[in-house]
Amino acid sequence: MTPTSVGMRCPECARQRTRVVIARNMYSGRPIVTQALVGINVLVFLWELVGGAGLSGNGYIGSWVVQHGALFGPLVASGDWWRIVTSGFLHASLIHIAFNMYALYFLGLMLEPVVGHARFALIYFVSLLAGSFGALIVNPDAITVGASGAVFGIAGAAVVDLRHRGINPMESGLVFFLGINLLLGFTLSGISVGGHIGGLIGGALAALAMTEASKRRSIPASVGPLLACGVGVIAVIGALSVA
Repeated sequence: MTPTSVGMRCPECARQRTRVVIARNMYSGRPIVTQALVGINVLVFLWELVGGAGLSGNGYIGSWVVQHGALFGPLVASGDWWRIVTSGFLHASLIHIAFNMYALYFLGLMLEPVVGHARFALIYFVSLLAGSFGALIVNPDAITVGASGAVFGIAGAAVVDLRHRGINPMESGLVFFLGINLLLGFTLSGISVGGHIGGLIGGALAALAMTEASKRRSIPASVGPLLACGVGVIAVIGALSVA
């Protein structure tokens, strides 16, 4: 046996170098995908303002970019399939985008350095698609905009990742964040409950697919992301079907 900083280990184990993730390391690194997503959302919101939308939400439906990009079941059914994606980058007011971007940056700062840039981007877009699917299931005739579904998906993925690393999600505040925002969705008007729940489920499933696949060394590393992509494909097919 060989003495190491973590106790006595066999010679073979002592030569291994296992990457240890601690709370301090989870918040290190530059979340470039998160920053890019925040930047894109802000630019699109400025485009809305140029098109006639107001900061308080007055007249946002009259903005050209909202008219051609918001999620609306009848228009999706008539061939505007891109609305499933573009609606996730539109927002109704300054408060709407400010809250979503604050939550996205906070969650991205925690999750992206841990899972990596590519996997974080994959989780985000799967969550966005699943959020659109959920919104269309609950109310296909409502005009829906916002990154909330994707944000909820990132939060769900973060909970899955914390459990995968042996960290109690209750200690992170994520469960409280999800609970209070889901509660607000059921009590306040104008909030897409279906979008929130759909995004939450989609992000959690995408993260679960990747974490479970990573546990099995006999499975190629590409299987997890492919399974996560499958969740997104199912969400798109479902959204088009219920539209």
